[in-house]
Amino acid sequence: MEMQQVRYFLAVAQHSNFSRAAEACNVTQPALSRAIQQLEDDFGGRLFHRENRFTHLTDLGQIVQPHLETVYSATVKAKQLSNDLRHLNRVPLKLGIMSTISPLEIVDLIAALRERYDGLELRLCDAGAKDLRDRLLKGALEVAIYALPGEGVDERTHALPLFDEQMVIAVHHEHPLVKQGFFPVKDLNGEPYIRRKNCEFAGFADNILREKGVTCRPTYWSERDDWTLAMVAAGLGFAFMPANSVKHTGVMALPVVDPEFWRRVNLVTVRDRPHSPGVGALVREAMRKKWFGLKAIARPQVQDNTQKKKTKKRHSAFV
Repeated sequence: MEMQQVRYFLAVAQHSNFSRAAEACNVTQPALSRAIQQLEDDFGGRLFHRENRFTHLTDLGQIVQPHLETVYSATVKAKQLSNDLRHLNRVPLKLGIMSTISPLEIVDLIAALRERYDGLELRLCDAGAKDLRDRLLKGALEVAIYALPGEGVDERTHALPLFDEQMVIAVHHEHPLVKQGFFPVKDLNGEPYIRRKNCEFAGFADNILREKGVTCRPTYWSERDDWTLAMVAAGLGFAFMPANSVKHTGVMALPVVDPEFWRRVNLVTVRDRPHSPGVGALVREAMRKKWFGLKAIARPQVQDNTQKKKTKKRHSAFV
């Protein structure tokens, strides 16, 4: 059974006339009649009572009609969806964003997608990095943007590096180390600490601090960076945050030193999984966009000697 035969059958059932059905289908009547006869051979019986002026369904035709209508409707819908995907007309894209990335950078990316791909339906969710990875691997997301410092390469995924960002200590503007301009790791010992629950460094940074003989016991826990900054501004403690997230009156960002901490944020997909054109559009825009004023890393660049020396000072926290 071919879809063309089903289409002809439904046309005859609608018009109750072979000639009008052939005209509606833009086909000759003999061709339409042959197709109907082949369909009847497949079903093993007559589908229509053929009369001069009035053609109507047989009992067998009435039985198969709703099933063929369903099959044909589903086929038309599938072809339309396929066409939409090819031409980016109404294409859904399930994208996960790590909740600790600056919203302004993501808004820029969304704006670019909207401008260039009008039919792209972006379905966003924000969560912690490990949660995003789990959703991505399970198929609940098509693509995700996150960082997992200290973890080795996950062979199940493919990562395009977007940007590197230094981690800093957010402190009250009157903290004694503000004048110094940086925050040595050893000085974290005993400081009141506001723990960000979605921090991707959780566990990884703790081990490094332990090696330095530093103990940080959280005095407060927060799921939101705006609440964390508000508590820092109130003098309730310090927070470990991405440099570009420290934007609050009364809060200063001090780079952590000895060692430095950096995170590399990647655009991640699942290897060998077929991707929609929406994913391709996102990749193009993410590579075109400037992240915090710099081009996307995308591929490792050859570093000059100065950059090499700087890189050696950073702690190896890249994914």
